[in-house]
Amino acid sequence: MLPTPEQVQQYIADHLNCEHIEVRGDGYHFEAVIVSPEFEGKRRIARHQAVYAALGDRMRAEIHALSMQTLTPDEFKAQQNG
Repeated sequence: MLPTPEQVQQYIADHLNCEHIEVRGDGYHFEAVIVSPEFEGKRRIARHQAVYAALGDRMRAEIHALSMQTLTPDEFKAQQNG
């Protein structure tokens, strides 16, 4: 059974302190916007590794591709304000 965007969102939320998560996808390929204070002071690779750690084995077994935008709360607010 393929995971839904809602399930992927819940997997991330269960293991990472997030203020905002949006996930879209078709069961194979997903796109996510993840906003977490845990990303403060971390480079993009470390942020992505935190998300992969939250997903654990699901990343290999269930989720075939995940494109993500990882933002701090301040970065997200700045992006929303244009």
